[in-house]
Amino acid sequence: MIITANTDLQTLLTYALTYLTDVETDETFIVKDLFRGFEWHRIFVGNRTKLGSMFFTYAQNQGAHLMTPLGKTPQNQQIYKKL
Repeated sequence: MIITANTDLQTLLTYALTYLTDVETDETFIVKDLFRGFEWHRIFVGNRTKLGSMFFTYAQNQGAHLMTPLGKTPQNQQIYKKL
């Protein structure tokens, strides 16, 4: 899949969740880590924020058995731990 500036939020969330399988158990990560650098930079800042909110909601509900939120980075990015 190719990430562009026009990629919708649901597709971005699905993409992030797909690459969550690459994270090892007990490893910490932020949503940005689930994208390659140039892909992340293609996403508009406002959509990155919305994606972060969607991912957090997923982590607290359907994905609670997969990961747990730990806190925030100094850049206000949510840190997660893979379970």
